[in-house]
Amino acid sequence: MGIHKFFTSLNDLERIIRAPGRFKFEEHNVAAHSWKVSQYAMFFATLEEMHGATIDWKSLYEKTINHDYGEIFIGDIKTPVKHSSPELKNMIALVEEKMVEHYIEEEIPKEFQATFKHRMKEGKDETIEGRLLELSDKLDQFYESFAELKRGNKDIEFVKMYQIALKKILNLPLPNSVDYFKNTMLKDVMKEDTTIDIIKLTEQAIQEAS
Repeated sequence: MGIHKFFTSLNDLERIIRAPGRFKFEEHNVAAHSWKVSQYAMFFATLEEMHGATIDWKSLYEKTINHDYGEIFIGDIKTPVKHSSPELKNMIALVEEKMVEHYIEEEIPKEFQATFKHRMKEGKDETIEGRLLELSDKLDQFYESFAELKRGNKDIEFVKMYQIALKKILNLPLPNSVDYFKNTMLKDVMKEDTTIDIIKLTEQAIQEAS
């Protein structure tokens, strides 16, 4: 079926719900997540460029748009589960990688396979584009969990998601982006009216990240 089957498979990303099995005021799907990650990455790449970095924009967009395609095969694994051990996280990543690779070899026309394998491989690496992907991915987790906490969802999983994402962002080796997030964006976050003490949760995570 070739590219037609690949294009129709993209609809499946709209049906994969993030943080499955938990009560949520707002549902988020993987397709929307990938678009938001691309938007965050575009902003922070612009910020890094303003501070002298050289950005490979083609690579950045390929990494961000495609980074969760593999969830078509394995679904969205809850963050606290995925991060419960480095071994489990690596195993999940390996399974996803192999299933994507098999799909490409079975469904994508041969003349495009090398390109698809390159674009669909794990994008979080030591390049600035890979680090921007990681920041942006965690930022969407941060905002999704913040939206739940703000509205009074007391599910401990969203507290964990919020703090895991926050600590991960603060420890990324992107000093300009992290500084802007910490000293501009987080201040705005903590000014918002929330039903849960978001200041306390935020300050605790900042302290643990130091």
